[in-house]
Amino acid sequence: MHTTSGEEVIRRLRREGWVLHHVKGSHHQFKHPEKPGRITVPHPKRDLPVGTLRSIFRQAGWERRQACVTRW
Repeated sequence: MHTTSGEEVIRRLRREGWVLHHVKGSHHQFKHPEKPGRITVPHPKRDLPVGTLRSIFRQAGWERRQACVTRW
């Protein structure tokens, strides 16, 4: 899994229907109208740690190999 910035993740979440629920400090929380739960994305301008990125992928229902294939 390559490094990805929070900004790129946020762009993809919005494209897939996730809506910004609220912001607290540098953490943006997204909610989907049809999917359960919320996803928190920290530091929009910085690269995300691999563990955080993995967690976001799992919560959004994305496969890890999509990171290399899909342009965000």
